[in-house]
Amino acid sequence: MAEQRVTRRQRTRPSHSRTSPRIRHLTTPGTRPGSPTATRLRTAVRRRPARPEQLDRRTVRTAALLVVVLTAGAYLPSPLYPRYQQLFGFDDLGMTMIFAMFALVSGPALLLGGPAADRVGHQPVLRLSLLLAAAGSCCFALADATPWLFAGRVAQALALGAATGAAQALITTHRHPAARIGGPLFASLAFTVGTAAGPALAGLLAEHAPGPLLTPFLLHLLLLGWVWCRLRTTVPVALAPGRTRARWRPTRPRIPADLRPLFLVAGLNGFLAWAVLGIYLALVPALLVRALGTDDAALTGAVLAAVLICSLVAQLAATRRGTTGAQQLGVALLGGSLLLLALSGASSLALTLAAAVPAGVGHGLAFSGAARAVDARTPDGQRAGIGAALHLLFYLGSGAPAVVVGILTIWVPLATAVTWISWGAVGPAALLVLATGRLARPSRNCRVPTPG
Repeated sequence: MAEQRVTRRQRTRPSHSRTSPRIRHLTTPGTRPGSPTATRLRTAVRRRPARPEQLDRRTVRTAALLVVVLTAGAYLPSPLYPRYQQLFGFDDLGMTMIFAMFALVSGPALLLGGPAADRVGHQPVLRLSLLLAAAGSCCFALADATPWLFAGRVAQALALGAATGAAQALITTHRHPAARIGGPLFASLAFTVGTAAGPALAGLLAEHAPGPLLTPFLLHLLLLGWVWCRLRTTVPVALAPGRTRARWRPTRPRIPADLRPLFLVAGLNGFLAWAVLGIYLALVPALLVRALGTDDAALTGAVLAAVLICSLVAQLAATRRGTTGAQQLGVALLGGSLLLLALSGASSLALTLAAAVPAGVGHGLAFSGAARAVDARTPDGQRAGIGAALHLLFYLGSGAPAVVVGILTIWVPLATAVTWISWGAVGPAALLVLATGRLARPSRNCRVPTPG
């Protein structure tokens, strides 16, 4: 009986021989397996560092989230411009200039921020962009006169311009090559989601929440704080392997000679895509107010979001299509949308909404096709700089037509100005369809990888 009790006691007592080999070689001869010291050692061993692929996924998610939040903040004011116009009393030219200030200021920020991220690292540039975005939201939240709106747009432009190259480089570099949605397309989707979410969210809050001109920007400040916390733990501070931190000086992005023809055609296609979208984002709110006789920010935000939802669907559907074909079809649809706007005189609400569908689909195809084509032939060490240069053309497209329309409103009504600019863009759209097929042939076989 005594032997049986000893055997049973030995079975229930923790045995040093059962201790994990990873624990055993760390314990001293006098350390009991069940002691607090052994427990701390076991806990330390179990806390394994995240695997590289886990860190890559977290980095991509944080970079995409940052793009969505910054882009949403930049387009939060879109459905609110009619209310600002009534409140502060500026004319159509002032409204379009406030909107276009984003494109005019983001250009220098893109040219500086992209190369800076390649030289000093992504995290410092992204942190600065979050601070600038917070300053922009504060300007809109505190606005009691038109200059506050201009200051807010300048801060928003600097924020998104500085972050664009760095965020896109993080997404394309850390996105798994076998992922169904490749890095360039994933980055394009993040930009489009933010552009759609901003007007939709601002419109809903303006109609159904207290403080219609304050609540959207307070919510945006909270989202910026959340992204700041994620950025600290998921985005690497160090530069990519093989690169060393260097002293940064402002330089213009250098496009490799063999990439320039493709870059030019893709940039012009993206310029047209964002030009058509810029007309809708800047001018459709005012057209809706005048056509319906009511200022419904929720309806305005829904219309703008619908255009961008069409763009999202088109970008996802284009994953199996070559970049050349996607750009050609997208530009053709954009030309059809401009033709509808021109024929309607921008005064028919039904035709304006009907033109929104091909505008959204064409934007998605042309924008994602251009981004994928350029990224496929971009050297790894220049992704942030070249990506920033490409997006410079996109941002100029989103603002330049709105400025032209605003200037024309000095002499003609808004609807007439939109009609003229639409007729003027139909011809260049047709030429771009031909140029894409002629000059972008090297990217015909560039497709987003798909499983199997």
